[in-house]
Amino acid sequence: MRPALIGDIGGTNARLALVSPGEIIPRDILNLPCADYAGITEAVQDYLNQVGATGDNAPQEACLAFACPVHAERVKMTNNHWDFMKGDVQQALNLSLFKVINDFTAQALGVPHVAAEDLVEIQPGNAQEHATRLIIGPGTGLGVAGVFPGQHAWIPLPTEGGHVTFAPTDDTERAIVDIFKQRHARVSVERLLCGQGLLELYQAYCTLEGVTPTVTHPADVTAAANAGDSLATAALLRFLKILGDVCGDATLTMGSRGGVYLCGGILPRLLDWLPRSELRTAFTNKGRMGAYNADIPVWVVTAPWTGLLGAAEALHNEEVF
Repeated sequence: MRPALIGDIGGTNARLALVSPGEIIPRDILNLPCADYAGITEAVQDYLNQVGATGDNAPQEACLAFACPVHAERVKMTNNHWDFMKGDVQQALNLSLFKVINDFTAQALGVPHVAAEDLVEIQPGNAQEHATRLIIGPGTGLGVAGVFPGQHAWIPLPTEGGHVTFAPTDDTERAIVDIFKQRHARVSVERLLCGQGLLELYQAYCTLEGVTPTVTHPADVTAAANAGDSLATAALLRFLKILGDVCGDATLTMGSRGGVYLCGGILPRLLDWLPRSELRTAFTNKGRMGAYNADIPVWVVTAPWTGLLGAAEALHNEEVF
């Protein structure tokens, strides 16, 4: 039988793969730069040529996840030039089944299929089997989603939880908000909990101390902290503390007794910092509900292709349309 096409497409790269009928694990994974192609159809056609999935072996089914809103017939990528109509792509690729989902919906659907060795425990706890799981991850933005074990299939719970208002918890964070408001009309949690947010946190600490920033890219903040820079260290630890606050709030909102899964490209690079941070303390610092959160397990997901696992899950999942 023919393989199906799955994909996880961000602003910079399109990660494409094949999956055999009845399987979840992706194969023939390639990362293609979006800038090299006029659109998704051209990228897929090149991918299929590269892996030899053409002619009688060409996929007739596909599920592709995109880092942008996908609820309408027209999909316009937020951070690259790709802009397409779902029906046009389905016709051009001769697909009998074509599902388009959000990239964090794919992350959520992929989490139940992540191997135990790809989970790093941050907080032990008692995960309830028939309960919502929270999936949250800082990257280019802040993705927030849930997944619930329905009677017949995993049910994704898409949200825009990254755009809730940031709630400072101490004088330092109130001062940071005042600095952020000089750049942003509204300070959402995503403004702080993303790559750019880490850089702006560092810049805010520099402003508070009256010094000139010495780094200009988010990755450089982590490198400076690793090298012992005090303000970069303060910014990085504050980033993780705020993430704990936000995860704790989202857990209460969603009732995530099934566990909390921290995804995205940033956190796997900060594993050594997590025990030194206040993430876990902030997660449980919820007053009368502190014991509720303290009993919920928290993991960092280090699996390299969670989104592809989710796209494979979504392909024939009756709860995903």
